[in-house]
Amino acid sequence: MITDAFFDQVTQAVIRAGRLFADRDRAAQVKKKDRTDFVTAVDLAVQEQLKNELAVLAPDVQLMGEEKDNSGLDLTGRVWVLDPVDGTTNLVHDFHNSAVSLALAESGRVTMGIVYNPYTQDLFSARLGCGAFCNGQPIRVSPARTLAESLCSVGTNPSRRDQADQTFAWMRAVYDRCHDVRRVGAASIELCCVACGRLEGYVELGLKPWDYAAAMLIIQEAGGVLTDEKGGPLSPFSGGAVVASNGRIQTELLALLANC
Repeated sequence: MITDAFFDQVTQAVIRAGRLFADRDRAAQVKKKDRTDFVTAVDLAVQEQLKNELAVLAPDVQLMGEEKDNSGLDLTGRVWVLDPVDGTTNLVHDFHNSAVSLALAESGRVTMGIVYNPYTQDLFSARLGCGAFCNGQPIRVSPARTLAESLCSVGTNPSRRDQADQTFAWMRAVYDRCHDVRRVGAASIELCCVACGRLEGYVELGLKPWDYAAAMLIIQEAGGVLTDEKGGPLSPFSGGAVVASNGRIQTELLALLANC
């Protein structure tokens, strides 16, 4: 069981790590994983700081992180799933939409999720069975019942240009059916926007587990759903296409994408 005290300690660690986003000198220290996929000194510093603090708080929990070798993890045990900077390209350009995303998975199921955008100071959080919150206030998904009533986001995943034709087919199909489309550039933030009703739906191909693991629980606890593109369950460890919504438009959204 995740106690209030433990949850508060982890939350404060995430907030402290988020302060590193303001270090523009570190943000300018960029290495390319490929042409459009970057890692900065901020990513590495956030991951190192959280690794050390979480090891003190819960020494028995393993760490899966975007900027580390994750081979050898026992995924049947307790595992942190960390994206130190979701939206690194935004960070590089000082476009203020990036977040620390941290999930705790136990026996393959996410039991705690925290997503923190230090620019807006939006702190989204959830514990399994306890509801979802933004800055301590309960959140719920939008009541919209159709795509025609909805504002949606379609992620473009620039590191997977091989999927661009499918991505933009999805975007056009969704655009034609909803009020409009948005693109923030950080999956965890966009998913949390679904959880709190700012968006009705979000879709993206080729995500990694650290992009969505924390927000997956936040959406579910807020009354929404998150599946793969065929409507099947998503693992917090494997990654893939993500289709998230308030639940009411999920069937319509999945049917639309299946015809693209």
